[in-house]
Amino acid sequence: MALTKSYKTTVLARIQREPKFARALYAEALNALIEGEVAAGLSMLRDLVHARMTFKTLATETGFNEKALHRMLSKRGNPRSQNLFTITRALREELGVKPHVTVHA
Repeated sequence: MALTKSYKTTVLARIQREPKFARALYAEALNALIEGEVAAGLSMLRDLVHARMTFKTLATETGFNEKALHRMLSKRGNPRSQNLFTITRALREELGVKPHVTVHA
């Protein structure tokens, strides 16, 4: 089922106004990527970029071409791990997130 424009608009607005929600979405995006749900993880990262920093700013901060970033974070995106880590680091810094890993047995 396709997402409605109002849903996307609501999510982007909430990311902009609620830093705690943005940080939780960032964590969820990373968890999705780790679990192999690549399309979902990239979609969440793309929403964070749109709402928090723009692709132009991300291009400046990462040194990647803006169009390449759009391709990497698209539905069929397949960024190299090094590029993905560069993107997630820039978002982490924008959101003020400090990495913390917890292992559950």
